[in-house]
Order: sequence, then structure tokens, then C-alpha cells
Amino acid sequence: MFETRPDRDSEVVLLGRSNVGKSTLMRELTGHTFDTGQRPGVTREPNHYDWTSQDFVLTDLPGFGYMEGVPDDAREEIKTDVIRYVEEYAENILVGVLVVDGKSVIDIIDRHSGPDEIPHDVELFHFLRDVGIPPVVAVNKMDKVDDRDDRLNDLCDRLGLHPPWKQWQDTIAPITAKRGSIDSLNEAVRTHLHEAERDDLFQFFPVG
Repeated sequence: MFETRPDRDSEVVLLGRSNVGKSTLMRELTGHTFDTGQRPGVTREPNHYDWTSQDFVLTDLPGFGYMEGVPDDAREEIKTDVIRYVEEYAENILVGVLVVDGKSVIDIIDRHSGPDEIPHDVELFHFLRDVGIPPVVAVNKMDKVDDRDDRLNDLCDRLGLHPPWKQWQDTIAPITAKRGSIDSLNEAVRTHLHEAERDDLFQFFPVG
């Protein structure tokens, strides 16, 4: 999982469960289509996209979580690899984009919340913060969500962010990648790039 990474100092990573639309978002951000497995969990290697003139790489890490037909130990292995990758390159990663499905994320988080269990999405959000990477939650497929503000406020609540969500627009970005509606994500990413004094990378996250 580490051998394919281009030799670039600066990186933005996409993380998330399988089937949340990471590949579609990657295509929107780069203008290029990436090979994905015919069923979730098939892709074990990250997809990297780098630009020759810039010291920058955008990486789509393999999806994790429940995958039909994939044994538990293989699923855990993927998640472990993702975490190891992020730890290894934490100093290079300027932003961690955690992609979630706006329609199902609350149900999934609540189903996996318990005394002995932390939902993957919540765990990863806090993990990014713990290793010093600003997290941006790209809440995808918002075209399928009716109670938009309520859903985003509930997500903030689950992540330990005090609602309303609108005060967290550098962290919570409602998008519909399939329709190319990703301005809120690009604006959030740009906020963190600016804080890292990397306005030169704004060109990869255009707004408007």
C-alpha cells in the first residue's frame, strides 16, 4: 500500500467506507476516471493522482467497513493499512477528507455505537485530529437527503461538534459529487491549505 505513492511532499487524502462515492469525488477533483473494483472491497491499493509541475499528490485510500463477500479479517486488514498509511505520512498530509454517505451515515454511526464499539467514521475523524491532520467531512449524496440541516446537525452531534453545522463549514461540507456539486468541500479544503500557507494549491480545489 505504500510502494505506489509518488514522491511528493504535500498530500490530501480521501478516506471513508466503501460505496460512499470516493471514486466519484476523486474523478470530480482530478478530471480523471480511476479503475475501481466491480464490487466494494476489491480495491486494496490507493489511487494516487499527482501533477507534474507541483509537489502535490491527491490520494484516494481504499474503502473500509462492511463489504459483502469480504471476510472480517480482510476488512480489518484494509482498515489497519489505511491507518498505517495516514500515520506514516501525517506530516505530509495537509487535509484528510472523510467521505460519508449523507443518507445513511447517522444510521450507520448509531448502529455501531456502544460501550465496546466506536463507529469507524467517528473513530477516523478523531484519529485525523489526533495525528495533527485537519479533517473535512464530505457529506456526499446530499441530493437524496430531505432534512438537510437536521441531518448535518445530527452528524455534528455524533462527531462531538456543537451544532448548528453552519458554524463548522471548514469541517462539514455537504456535497453531491455525482452532480459536480463540490464547492463547499473545495472551500473547506482551501481554508486549511491557507492555514498551512499553501495557497499555491488552490488551483486544484477551484470554487465557483
